[in-house]
Amino acid sequence: MPHIERTAHVGWDGNVARGAGTLDAVSGAFARLPFSLPSRVGDPGGKTSPEELLAAAHGGCLTMSLAGELTTAGTPPGRLDVAVTIVMDEVEGRVEGVDEAALQAAVAEADAGCPFSQLLKRAGATVTVTARLA
Repeated sequence: MPHIERTAHVGWDGNVARGAGTLDAVSGAFARLPFSLPSRVGDPGGKTSPEELLAAAHGGCLTMSLAGELTTAGTPPGRLDVAVTIVMDEVEGRVEGVDEAALQAAVAEADAGCPFSQLLKRAGATVTVTARLA
């Protein structure tokens, strides 16, 4: 597998319950995709969620891999249609205070409680999360 590096920017305003964010791809493939807690756990209302993006990424990766395998086997596909559904359960987290030590503790806890971080780590990926106070 060649070295692949892609970057997305995430902005978030407000608390987790009433806040909202946007996602931007440095590639320009998408910009200002809105997401929020309600779009993550309830009716999406035209917004996306980390789970929906993970489903899309996994579906794209799996479909490309399947096309490669079928081609290698001498049966290249004409078309593949794949649906991917991500099912997540709620996890708890807590943050106490806003000083540097509290921030670093909260980031470590968020990383440990983030299903995506854990999924990537279990797959053998190195996940490094850094944060700083602005």
